[in-house]
Amino acid sequence: ISMDTSTLAAVASFVAFSTKPRLLPPLNPSRSLPRTRGSLAVCCSHSHASPPPSPLPCTASDEEEVAPPRLRLRLLAEEFGALPDADRARRLLAYAAALPRLPQADRVAANRVMGCVTQVWLLGSCDRSGRMRFAADSDSELSRGYCSCLVSALDGAGPEEVLDVDPADLAPLGVAAGARSRVNTWHNVLVGMQKRARAAIAAREGRRPGEPFPSLVIGRDGAVRAQGSYAEAKAKFLSPDQSKISELVNALREKQIGIVAHFYMDPEVQGILTAAKRQWPHIHISDSLVMADSAVQMAEAGCKYIAVLGVDFMSENVRAILDQAGFTQVGVYRMSSEQIGCSLADAASSSAYTHFLKTASRSPPSLHVIYINTSLETKAHTHELVPTITCTSSNVVATILQAFAEIPDLNVWYGPDSYMGANIADLFKRMTIMSDEEITEIHPDHNRKTISSLLQRLHYYQNGNCIVHDMFGHEVVEKIKEEYCDAFLTAHFEVPGEMFSLSMEAKTRGMGVVGSTQNILDFIKYHLKQALDRNVDDHLQFVLGTESGMITSIVAAVRQLFDSYESSKEGASIEVEIVFPVSSDAISKTSIDDSQDSGSSVANDLEQINIVPGVFSGEGCSIHGGCASCPYMKMNSLESLLKICQQLPGEDNSLSVYQASRLNAKTSLGKLVAEVGCEPILHMRHFQVCCPITL
Repeated sequence: ISMDTSTLAAVASFVAFSTKPRLLPPLNPSRSLPRTRGSLAVCCSHSHASPPPSPLPCTASDEEEVAPPRLRLRLLAEEFGALPDADRARRLLAYAAALPRLPQADRVAANRVMGCVTQVWLLGSCDRSGRMRFAADSDSELSRGYCSCLVSALDGAGPEEVLDVDPADLAPLGVAAGARSRVNTWHNVLVGMQKRARAAIAAREGRRPGEPFPSLVIGRDGAVRAQGSYAEAKAKFLSPDQSKISELVNALREKQIGIVAHFYMDPEVQGILTAAKRQWPHIHISDSLVMADSAVQMAEAGCKYIAVLGVDFMSENVRAILDQAGFTQVGVYRMSSEQIGCSLADAASSSAYTHFLKTASRSPPSLHVIYINTSLETKAHTHELVPTITCTSSNVVATILQAFAEIPDLNVWYGPDSYMGANIADLFKRMTIMSDEEITEIHPDHNRKTISSLLQRLHYYQNGNCIVHDMFGHEVVEKIKEEYCDAFLTAHFEVPGEMFSLSMEAKTRGMGVVGSTQNILDFIKYHLKQALDRNVDDHLQFVLGTESGMITSIVAAVRQLFDSYESSKEGASIEVEIVFPVSSDAISKTSIDDSQDSGSSVANDLEQINIVPGVFSGEGCSIHGGCASCPYMKMNSLESLLKICQQLPGEDNSLSVYQASRLNAKTSLGKLVAEVGCEPILHMRHFQVCCPITL
């Protein structure tokens, strides 16, 4: 077998875990690993066309004792470890040659393992004796070799034994030293095997598969299929009313109005705005920080008014930043005559948060890192208690690490989001077991010693959270583990710890992202672009671990990418599925109409119907506090937007209640709240320019 030098070096580096020769003889790929009865070679060489469902319960039989998978993996590690570097690639390719090819009928998108650079297909089911039987294939010989090793280790094991395998068990095979894309192949195939093992256990225990989470599937032609009532409510507004679009664009153009809106906006409004932007450029949908920047750009381009579609602190920020930029004459309008609150902003304005910062003021040197999603008044008052810098979910880690690097013995006090604070602490604990080289890639001035030393000096507020991200708790996480563990996982930094850990684990194998709304959107676009470049049939499934209002921007970005590739080459059948992990807390139980014939079979079978509230019914809000969609953001209605645009400039003072507040109040030190509240934001902007460290 001949290989070019670079490929050989990559493979050798991938599988190497020890330079010392082993005393144990190498195993032959055609020879079975230890079993007391039967032969693994038989299991791995018979035809593996779609294994039929087992007619018997999936209970491991006592008639055939099989070596535990972990022992098999250890023996595989010893086998490769006993070989010189140059021979490891040959042995890997020998394993590939021993792996039977899957029939073409099984090499389909439904059996693809997501997250692998090459195409990898996996089949798995429980046989009549209660053992798991696996088959795999790939269009890459190296990947086939990796698959063959995993099949040889896990084929014939009991379902619980398959679940007992930890990705760390693969490390002795040398994957930790290999190319990241190859490490992902090992891990993602293992995750796929474990998903099939969980399904086998559920079938054995008589547990029926639960209702899938609602989802939207975007096809290559841009068409959208909704699966589930919640998704149907979202899809309804992806093809907006053309008359409403024209009405809005005419008003915007006539009165020179710019619009800045948050990603979490009502889907009806987002659908209209996305379509209107093609005719009027001064419309921008983004996260909260960029909204104010975009408003300044619109003012520079000649817009006389800015409509802000978000919560109140966002319109306050836009007003203050425009004033700072010298555009005091540009009007800023919010979309409701009532207060548009935010659970995080409310937490930061509480007396408990003030107490948290008074404690910080007694522990110098201290720095307060405050989340952008808070009011200017809060930023101003906290800045006078403790030196304060603003952060976003995408730069918070870099901000904190840079602060610790610059100021000896610093105490950092983060707030108000408790989940994000806990997740940051968890991330730093994970970094303590990374190598110095890996830590340096995250921040050049840190190593294991510095990360370990800062843990005791990182403090976070423990009584504030976003009611949307609060939804992603234990029940949702367990369902994702059971049914969506092989999908791409996305999570906002504000989610509870279980969802954070799950997404961080997926991130290590190229299948997850944790960060801001923009980070999530970029992650989806990146993986779709990879699929389009490969140009093979594929189905990409993403679990959306943030507010569901993002779906409009996601669909628009996916359609745009599909369109950009349409004329360049003959397009493969590629689909993108966005899954909404809605908790059962957000599902109402509604009884069948009492007037229905109680004796009918329908009434007996369907005593209750699961209903996920739609856009106008609370959007899946739980009585326990979590919401699948932000009820505050939904106060920004299309009717209000059209009304304000049509009535501007509002010379009869009819729009005064919609004007964004200009904060003329003063702090306890006699300074203007608007000026002091902007200082932490300006500190962050300076940091982003001078220290562009990213994860």
